[in-house]
Amino acid sequence: MTSPTQPRHAFTLVLLAFAQFIIAIDYNIVYVALPGIGHDLGFSTQSLQWVVSAYAVGLGGLLLLGGRAVDRLGRRRLFMLGLTVYGASSLLGGLAVAPGMLIGARAIQGFGGALLTPATLALIATVFAEGPQRNRAMAVWGTAGGAGLAAGSLLGGVLADTLGWQWVFFVNIPLTAVAALAAQRLLPADPSPRIRDGFDLPGALVATLGASLLVFGLASGPEAGWTSPHGAGAIAAGAGLLTLFVLIERRARDPLMPLQLLRIRSLTTAMAVMFIFMGTLSGQYYVFTVYLQNVLGFDALHAGLAFLPLTLIAIVSTERLVAPLLQRWGLRTTLWVGLLVNAIGMLAFTAAISAGSSYWALLPGIVIWGAGSFTYATMFVAAATDIVPAQQGIASGLANTTLQIGGAVGLAVLVAVTNTTSDPETAEGITAGLRAAGWTAAAALLCAAAIAATLEPSVSVAPTHSDQHEHVQP
Repeated sequence: MTSPTQPRHAFTLVLLAFAQFIIAIDYNIVYVALPGIGHDLGFSTQSLQWVVSAYAVGLGGLLLLGGRAVDRLGRRRLFMLGLTVYGASSLLGGLAVAPGMLIGARAIQGFGGALLTPATLALIATVFAEGPQRNRAMAVWGTAGGAGLAAGSLLGGVLADTLGWQWVFFVNIPLTAVAALAAQRLLPADPSPRIRDGFDLPGALVATLGASLLVFGLASGPEAGWTSPHGAGAIAAGAGLLTLFVLIERRARDPLMPLQLLRIRSLTTAMAVMFIFMGTLSGQYYVFTVYLQNVLGFDALHAGLAFLPLTLIAIVSTERLVAPLLQRWGLRTTLWVGLLVNAIGMLAFTAAISAGSSYWALLPGIVIWGAGSFTYATMFVAAATDIVPAQQGIASGLANTTLQIGGAVGLAVLVAVTNTTSDPETAEGITAGLRAAGWTAAAALLCAAAIAATLEPSVSVAPTHSDQHEHVQP
């Protein structure tokens, strides 16, 4: 382990944070560009959400395989490969001329993220010792992620308004190229690949297909009908395949997801919280964007600029609060307080939504929402706690799988809530649906805070012996 104050490792941390920023902005950068994408490529109202969901499903469905590949093939190798896939799929997305082509490009972007995300987290967890060093590194990484989530809509609005929606994809090409060049100089070389036991391909295929079908059913239900094959049928098939995945993992010689990891309380609690948090966050961005454009009449540029206060507050919250709060309060209190702040922000934001309201009425809720951004990095501190370095890749894969599938499921559910409780013909009807989605998301966040409060008080963020040396496990 090394100190983050050493110049070379400080630059390494900047690179890893930059990679997280690329991943985070790509989740939200398309939101304010969706009207233009839908118009130009001929998406239906319901199918348009797949521009967002395809990325989340591709990322969430393949993160377990990506995490295991990081542990087996090497962190630097997978980091570089992930950047390459990301850049190539972004080019394909910008050149899309049909809905299927764009959805496919977004799914491939998700695959790139499924390699890049666990490689990034595994590098952080093995370069910086558990305790103050890692907390500080995670604060920087989380600042980049939280800022990316908030800045994605801002950047997307500016690009869509000035250069066209295609540039929300093209912008990734120079970003990934710069990161790849820096990675060649900064990241340590990998040892020889450990591939003798394989990658549990059956488990990877079943997990990916199961997760994809589950989200497809949730996304298709409002349009095709919840009792249709596309609705309940896909949901049931997805749930069945995920159950089969667990059975496969029990028998696999080298499982994609070692089930003993699920006995680590901090990891499983973090996963439950991540699923809810990302689902409500996706819904929050959706509600905010639809309200600004469909009710208040903002164009793409002004809708993007409306995210600027959130972006700045999120950066300050994560950078300034994560490490001090973890040291003062510990993991459990920091996590549940953060989720409670998120819930209060959602309640204040939703209460201000009405047909005759304004952006300024939303601002108090936006400020509270941004102030709770330290939750994001804290969840990943919990997920990395008590995990030996040789399993950090798969642990981060598990955590991020939950995060991304939660985002896709949450978005599908909250879109369904909005569509079934709104009247798209009037501003009052639209806001009724958006408020219903907001109240639902706030209630879910309160449940997440209650789950976080069940963490053991003794969960430590201090250095442990297991982090002083990198353990190699078969």
